[in-house]
Parts: sequence; structure tokens; C-alpha cells
Amino acid sequence: MNLETLVTLGVLAPLLGAAIAGLTGRRIGDVASQAVTTGLLFFSCVVAWIVFAQWTWGHLEPFTVTLAPFIHVGDFVSNWSIRIDALSAVMLVVVTTVSSLVHLYSWGYMAEDPDKPRFFAYLSLFTFAMLALVTAADFMQLFFGWEGVGLASYLLIGFWYKKATASAAAIKAFVVNRVGDFGFALGIFTVFWMFGTIQFAELFPMIADRAGTGWEFIGRTWSALDLAAFLLFIGAMGKSAQFFLHTWLPDAMEGPTPVSALIHAATMVTAGVYMVCLLSPLFEYAPVASQIVALIGAVTALFAATVGLAQNDIKRVIAYSTCSQLGYMFFAAGVGAYEAAMFHLFTHAFFKALLFLGAGSVIHGMHHEQDMRQMGGLAKLLPVTYAVMMIGTIAITGLGIPGIGGFAGFYSKDIVIESAFAAAASNHSPMGLFAFFVGIFAAGLTAYYSWRLVFMTFHNKPVWKEEGAHHADDHATAAQLETHSEPLEHDHAHDDHAHGHHGPLKPHESPLVMLVPLLVLSVGAIAAGFLFEPFFTGHHENEFWRGAIFNGPANHVVHDAHGVPTWVVWSPLVLTLIGTAFAVWIYLVKEGMARRMAERGGLLHRFLYNKWWFDEAYDFIFVRGAKALGDLFWKVGDVKIIDGGGPNGFAWLSRKFAGGLGRFQSGYVYFYAFVMLIGLCLFLAFAISAWGA
Repeated sequence: MNLETLVTLGVLAPLLGAAIAGLTGRRIGDVASQAVTTGLLFFSCVVAWIVFAQWTWGHLEPFTVTLAPFIHVGDFVSNWSIRIDALSAVMLVVVTTVSSLVHLYSWGYMAEDPDKPRFFAYLSLFTFAMLALVTAADFMQLFFGWEGVGLASYLLIGFWYKKATASAAAIKAFVVNRVGDFGFALGIFTVFWMFGTIQFAELFPMIADRAGTGWEFIGRTWSALDLAAFLLFIGAMGKSAQFFLHTWLPDAMEGPTPVSALIHAATMVTAGVYMVCLLSPLFEYAPVASQIVALIGAVTALFAATVGLAQNDIKRVIAYSTCSQLGYMFFAAGVGAYEAAMFHLFTHAFFKALLFLGAGSVIHGMHHEQDMRQMGGLAKLLPVTYAVMMIGTIAITGLGIPGIGGFAGFYSKDIVIESAFAAAASNHSPMGLFAFFVGIFAAGLTAYYSWRLVFMTFHNKPVWKEEGAHHADDHATAAQLETHSEPLEHDHAHDDHAHGHHGPLKPHESPLVMLVPLLVLSVGAIAAGFLFEPFFTGHHENEFWRGAIFNGPANHVVHDAHGVPTWVVWSPLVLTLIGTAFAVWIYLVKEGMARRMAERGGLLHRFLYNKWWFDEAYDFIFVRGAKALGDLFWKVGDVKIIDGGGPNGFAWLSRKFAGGLGRFQSGYVYFYAFVMLIGLCLFLAFAISAWGA
């Protein structure tokens, strides 16, 4: 079997698994559904690593497999294809590795759920849509995968559809992403209008010749390439939860925890970053759009990091961490360091999936408690979970010594920050200096809220022993209890439905089927940085990317990042240590200080706790505003003006006129004689006046 056939089978395998589990799950049973979907995902994962290994060490050349015609209408041609190059090889590994481990982890986490075939079918469908997206050879298939992951995420977030908050979160994610996708679709239309093709292989060589092309609108000339790039980036903002279109991401925590790991670690939310890097030939000739990408990314990194400081739900802290790390990736791409953005995407997949699944293990061990204020003292009771969470925390905070090394996040985050400074120093990106300072400041915040999570969960005084907040059955799983949880906005995600056991339950370690994926991801969180840094951004960078990423003649950002001043190299570590020191002081040395500060409230705490009041602002502007505008058109425009001045008005006038005439129909002879006499008098008066005239 040649590699092209093997890749084709690897991409289509999750679709087959989704079809089998979704259509025949009730007949073949839970175990068979889980085995089929998980087995096919591991097959796809093996294929992905074979492709990646051959690309990295075997000098595999790019190729495209055309499977079938997709849409052929006039000049609009789209084929169903599988494109293999450096970008797709990286994404295949990221998607299939995390998805296969999430499938395996879900065997334990969803053990008591009655709808396992449907859950595993949704997981596999999501994975197939993501694989279709990252192997697309044109915009049409890219859009198909883009919308496919949106649909699958809606199904997964709202998996427990009987839970009102889960249904609301699913709808919110779907609607917010439709806003971004509208811009994405307009961007595709603009590209086809300019170039007459949506095939990447045909499009990319044509872009340089169109640099400077103008577009006349409202009396001004606009850069057509900047317009196309900006519209496409709007789609990325929605899918990757960037500032303004980020509000769906924290609410998506209403889905099962494995869904959080799959969607928010390595797959759906990274689609926007992948798309911007894939379209580097376009963004290199769209400087205004690139600056917008860098600005939005930097603001997102800062915003999400500040909000993460004040959240108490363990999954929400990690969700805002995801949002912040995506901001790093976007501002790296915005300043022209596409290789650094993809490197951080790659390493982030391992340690963020590790943190999410580790949080799921904590929730499982705590009998579905998600509020960190109700935890504490779990290090000895959940030793494996504690160890892997420590690894994930060290990786995401980027702790390491320049020149010596560290875990995965140390390598990728540092090259992102250094690239931003290099872009500013070389005048390649005016936004680079802003992104650099935001990056190092956000690094300090990341260290603070990451260690805050560890200390509140594993080190502080065991609050659960004192309050006995759990009254759940010993055999109920976290997945079971999640369906009964209160809205996370209230910061009480534990189950309130007693099942016959009274008093506090002792936390316990997760089963082996949940711990094995955590241990595998730990290896990636430790080693992915130093193993692959030479290929992504180091000495073998050009050999690895082989034209998959385009850098303009003036773009030497990643190369220049290796020669930045020493103080730039050490800045992230200094800020990280400061953030860590604050967390140690507040949560370990002065334990209880943070709780007292939160109880006192204050404007800043309320501002961060309420996520900059974005949800309230959007509710006031868009939800209530749309309702008020609808009421205006309905009650004033439709009812009063159109109906009132139209059919209802005429009906009212006719009714009044008929009522007036009805008074003359009294039925009495004398009344009719009197009316006739008045009429005769009026006639005679008219005749006399006419005669006299």
C-alpha cells in the first residue's frame, strides 16, 4: 500500500467510525461503538505520525490526492482533495494524537453515560471535519471542514441537551461562530472575485502580482488584498475565540470535559491560526491586515490572562488560558513569525490537552466538584493527576533557563515573544513592540493563575473535608453528575442531588484508562519543545517547511529572533518568576489572603470576575437591542403605522361610519318622518338659494 492510499484511509477512517457508531450504535452496543471509533482514530494517528516522520526525517515531497469532483460551476472549480505538506503534516499529528487519546480517556470518563455511541460518533465526526479542514487544497473544502467542526462542536457542547445551560452554551457557540463565518465567506468571495480561482496551488503564485491592487468604495481606494485578508481573519477570530468573538469559549465548558480537551486544546480553536499561517502568501502582501492580526492577538492574550486571574471554576481557568495562548499564536503570525506560531500551536496541543484532561481527572476524583474553592489537599490523594498537572503547569508557564532548556512551552513561547521584538527592531511590524510587552506581561499573569490553580486544588487546606459539599453516590461518574450541575456562572458546579450517601466523600484517583492518556500527553508536554525546536524554528527550519510557509523578501523575523538582546531573552523568565512568586506568597505563605480579598470585592475584582462585562454588554447591545428594535418595528412600525394606517385603519373608519349611520335606523315612523321633513327643508333651502343666484 503506497503512502497516498494510506493517507486517504487515515483521513476517512474517523468518518467511517462516526457512521458505524452513529447509525448502528444501538444494535452493536456501547463497547463495540467505543472500540470501533477509538480503534479507527488510533489508526489515523499512526498514519499521521508516519507522514510526519517521513516529512521530518525522510524528505517526503508535498503531494495532493484528488479523490472526487466537489463543485464545478462555470469557472468555480473545487475538488475533494487531500493536500500533504509541512503544515498539514503538523496538523494531522496534532489532531489525531489528541483526538485518539481523548477517545481512550472517554472510556473511563463517560463510563456510566447511557448515550456513549452518540458521544463517540460526535467525537469521530468532529475529528473527520478537522482532518478535512487541514488537508484542504482549496477554499471550498476548507470551508466545508470549517463548518463541519462548527456543527460537531455544537453537538458536543450541547451533548447533554436536557441540561438548559448546555443547550444555551451550544447555541451561543454556534451563533457567535456564524458571525465570524460570515466574514470568512465574504473573504472567499473576494478572493474568487480577484483571482478567479480558489485552488491554493493556483492562487498563491498569483498574489505577488496583485500587490497594490485597489478597490473603489465610498469614494476611497482600498487595498484589495488587505480587504480579503481581513475578511478571512474575521472567520479566524470566531473559530479561535479572539477578542470581540471570544465569549462562546468559556461557556463551552458546559460540554463533557473530554470535549473541552478536544475542542479547546488542539483542534477547533487552532483552525484560525492554521488558516492564517496557510495563507501566509496573502498576509505577507496585506500589511494592514497583518497589523490587525497582531493587535487582536496581543489584546486577546492580555484580556484572557487578566480574566483567568479571578475565575474559580477549574475548567474556566484553563479555558481562558487557551484563549490567551491563542492570542500568542496570532500575534506571532501577525508580525510575520508564522513558523513560531505553528510551533506554539504544536507544543500547546500537548500541555493544554494534558491540563484539560487532568482537570477532568480532578473533577472525577472530587465527585464532580469544579469549584477550586471547594478543593485543596489533593496532592496525596490523586498523586498521578497531581504529577501530570504539575508537568502541564510548568510547560504552559514556560519555566526554563535560556541556553539550557525547559519543557515544551519554554521553547515555543519564548520564540514567539522574541519574534515580536525582532519584528519591531527590523521595522517589519510596527505592532511588534506592543505585542512583545504584552507577551511578557501576559507571561507573568499566566504563571500566577496557573500556579493559583495548582495551589488551590492540590496544596491548600482540604475544604471538602470541612464543608462536606458532596452527597453523590460513590459509583456515579463525573460525566453522570455533570448533567445535573448548576450553571457555572454561579461558581457551584457540584451535584446537589443526593443519592443516598451522606457526608463528605473521599477524593480518589482516576482509573487507568483515564491516566494512560495523561501520561502520554505528559511526554509531549516535556519533550515536544527541545525535540522539534530545530525543525520548526531552528537550524533545519527551511528544510522542514519547504515552501509551505511563505516569507516575503523583507521578512527575516524568525531568523532575527535568535539574535535579540540578552535582556529580551531573559524577560519572559523574569516575569514568569515574579508571577510564580506572587502565587506562592498569596496562596501558600499567606493562605486565605486571596479568599479575604475576593470577599471584600472591589471594582477591579468584579471587573475581572465578570470577564470585563462583555456578556452583559453584548446582552444589552445585541440581545436587548435587537429585541427593542424588533419591538419598535413590530409595535410601532407594523401595528400602529402599517396596520393602523392600512387595513386596521380602514376597518376602524368603516366601523365608526357604519355606527354613525346605524343611529338613523331607529325603527320608529315618527323618526323617519322627522328626518324626511328635515331633508325636504334642506332641499327647499338649496332650491331657493339656487333660484335666487
